[in-house]
Amino acid sequence: MDRPTLYIANKNYSSWSFRPWMALTGAGVDFEEILIPFDDAGGNPNIKAISPSGRVPVLQHGGLKIWESLAIIEYAAELYPDGGLWPHDRAERALARSVSMEMLSSFRALRSACPMNIRRPKGKIALPDGVEIDISRIEAIWRDLLQKSGGPFLFGAFTGADAMFAPVVNRFEIYDLVSREDTLAYMETMKAHPAWQKWEEAARAEPWIVPEDEV
Repeated sequence: MDRPTLYIANKNYSSWSFRPWMALTGAGVDFEEILIPFDDAGGNPNIKAISPSGRVPVLQHGGLKIWESLAIIEYAAELYPDGGLWPHDRAERALARSVSMEMLSSFRALRSACPMNIRRPKGKIALPDGVEIDISRIEAIWRDLLQKSGGPFLFGAFTGADAMFAPVVNRFEIYDLVSREDTLAYMETMKAHPAWQKWEEAARAEPWIVPEDEV
């Protein structure tokens, strides 16, 4: 099987890149990583050269290109059916896809006010309208799934659904947004995952600063 290539952006800031990277790495997929940094105010032309949408992440497999985080995870789950990217049970798979799609399409207030930033020191900010509603909904999703599965991840073992929420774990921590014990316990589980730790180590070593993401 041809080795796929995952194009990503800065590990410190790129929440969209973090999701499929953590999913593929957590599933043990052998892939090549190519990082194209956000280092040009007008957009890095190297991203536009490889991405049909002009954005990353993009997974290239042979002559095929797949963009958007969830689409990449879906493709990888089909390509590597033993990787555990979705639960084995059909009903749980449907639920995992539902919460993953909600993460993809919702929570705009949280995303806008609190961009992912691995290197940011922990500290609160003034929260605009809508952020607390987003936080409550995400905590409810996590709480319900963890109670049903018994943890430590949302569906027991690590899946693509956990990867889809990985940037939220960072946001909750660095902006000091949550205090529930069950939420904090799940966050610690995510941060202890070897894929998370590998990404974090690389993010902290990056030289690039993106001012608009330094809240």
